[in-house]
Amino acid sequence: MTQSRQLAEDLRRAVGQLVRRTKQSADSMPAAEGAVLGLLDRDGPQSIAELAQARGVRHQSAAKTVKDLTAAGLVATEAHPTDGRKLLVHITAPGRTALDEDRRSRADVLENAIEAELTAHERGELRRGIELLQRLSTQIRP
Repeated sequence: MTQSRQLAEDLRRAVGQLVRRTKQSADSMPAAEGAVLGLLDRDGPQSIAELAQARGVRHQSAAKTVKDLTAAGLVATEAHPTDGRKLLVHITAPGRTALDEDRRSRADVLENAIEAELTAHERGELRRGIELLQRLSTQIRP
């Protein structure tokens, strides 16, 4: 195994573990619902088919998630402007509030861990690592 391959594997594991543990500690809504709200917040209104494709799930799974979010008042649907057979799903103000609360909670979990575990010097190293991760992400195309 090359050094770059080992580094890639170590990075994948570490980021995955950090994301999973943060979500387990902080998230107040099911992962599928949070993912859909996040997509709608970042990318704007989408059809259920677009949401399913973006999440890599079946249309029926996305439709169930949208139904649950609609029942909770976190998303709403409206007629698609160019295709009357489709609905556009958009995040509501309560949905954005719920998403913001989950994001804030995750940031709080990470902040607490950083303060408890890292020295000032290590925090600087982490800042540099974040910059590198952001650079790497620009090289990865969906």
